[in-house]
Amino acid sequence: MTVIPTPAGGVGIKTWAGFLAMAFGMFMAILDTQIVASSLPEIQAGLDIELDRLSWVQTAYLMAEIVAIPLTGWLTRLMSTRGAFLACICGFTTASLACAASSSFWSLVLARVVQGFCGGALIPLVFSSVFLMFQWPARERAILWAGLLAMLAPTLGPSVGGFITDRFSWHWLFLINVPPGIVVALLVAWAVDVDRPDRRAFGSVDLLALPLLAVFLASLQLLVKEAPQHGWASADMLLLAALCAACGGGVIRRSLRERMPLIDLSAFRNRNFAAGCWFSFILGMGLYGATYLLPVFLGLVRNYDAFTIGGIMMVTGAAQLVMAPIATALERRADTRLLTTAGYALLAIGFIGNGFMTVKTDFWGLFWQQIMRGAAVMLCLLPTTSLALGGFEPYLVPNASGLFNLMRNLGGAIGLALIDTVLGHRAPAHVNAIVARLQAGDPSAARLVGLPTERFTGVPIGAVDEATRALVAPLVERAGLVAAFNDAWLMVGGLVALSMLALPLFRAPRQTLGTRREDTDLSHIA
Repeated sequence: MTVIPTPAGGVGIKTWAGFLAMAFGMFMAILDTQIVASSLPEIQAGLDIELDRLSWVQTAYLMAEIVAIPLTGWLTRLMSTRGAFLACICGFTTASLACAASSSFWSLVLARVVQGFCGGALIPLVFSSVFLMFQWPARERAILWAGLLAMLAPTLGPSVGGFITDRFSWHWLFLINVPPGIVVALLVAWAVDVDRPDRRAFGSVDLLALPLLAVFLASLQLLVKEAPQHGWASADMLLLAALCAACGGGVIRRSLRERMPLIDLSAFRNRNFAAGCWFSFILGMGLYGATYLLPVFLGLVRNYDAFTIGGIMMVTGAAQLVMAPIATALERRADTRLLTTAGYALLAIGFIGNGFMTVKTDFWGLFWQQIMRGAAVMLCLLPTTSLALGGFEPYLVPNASGLFNLMRNLGGAIGLALIDTVLGHRAPAHVNAIVARLQAGDPSAARLVGLPTERFTGVPIGAVDEATRALVAPLVERAGLVAAFNDAWLMVGGLVALSMLALPLFRAPRQTLGTRREDTDLSHIA
């Protein structure tokens, strides 16, 4: 890949137009996951999908997305940044049209696979373009816009999806991508020109690693999704784990031994990059965890619809918007390592603060925690992106960006699996404990559930008739579910806090680094 040098002077309107078009294309891809998730019941009814197959509408997209992300470096070398982005945005737009036109479960799933693969590649393409198209200080603003759009999409998703489905139909969840997709493609074709393709990359790279990589990442995604429901020690899950480990080991071995690997793992020799990937993993766990726990709590416990849930979650998005320019200004004046520390500390506090919810927790009971997490996200993303990717030569950035963004998605997938495991195991345990306390006459347990406390005087209440049991059971189950939600919030907050032990691994930013054998020869760069 031949990189066109970035002008040292000011960045023109044309460059910004191309980059912002790319960033908006990435925003569409990330938003698509959330708006579809909020409207799965309508899709199920529209296509008559069996309930046990419905989750594949999301799983197909996520599995394809996670396979595409680490391939971005190779696609960029083969097609150039502009060529790869145009191919992916056109594929994403066409697949969106196919999703809207789907008449069966299988036609929708196949279209979602294409949509997920193309959409997944857009994310690292945008983040690598930050370092290919801009120099400081314009690069700071580019990171800000890319990060802001990437973080806002999951927050806006539930309310946008609920609005579209309520006002129109589920088909418009996909049709809404078509007009902006065409505009984005035209702007990128006109304005983006940062490198040249290298067609030799197709034959010279280790393509035998491609099926191993696809099976490894797809089986890992499937494992963390299904294991909480089927049990981690079940025969099917153990077999899937063995397949995942075998293919993963094959990918790592080929990546380290081949002269031109499909994925260049030597980027992890850069200490800042390795530490940045760790924190990207933790950020993914926090981001996806919060955008899963909060709407599920509001839906199951508070019985709110998707549009109302989205309105409550807008607090996080508003905090991100307010914090974005502040974080950018701070990054110019403060040590990026200190900003990272502040960001992850705030993120941990925001999660732990949600670990004390009750059945009556509402907008104001969730307000300050959302403010903390929204402010934290920008402080987490901006400095770690600069530290992780800022130390590479331009031609190495696409590969590093793919790995960096892959870690965030993996963090989200594994975090959701841990959350599902906690909810599935802790909710019944809490229900049993609450029942035992009620039978013992514990007034605090009655107050927790929402029962009058007159009969609960610390003396066992004895046998309970069926009518009373039927009346009390939903209240007890709801209280047990809230306690399980609290456990999940505290678990994620604790993991974020523990992750900060890795902060000393970051070094002060240095000059750009070359990282691999033949790539250290810079003679092929313009």
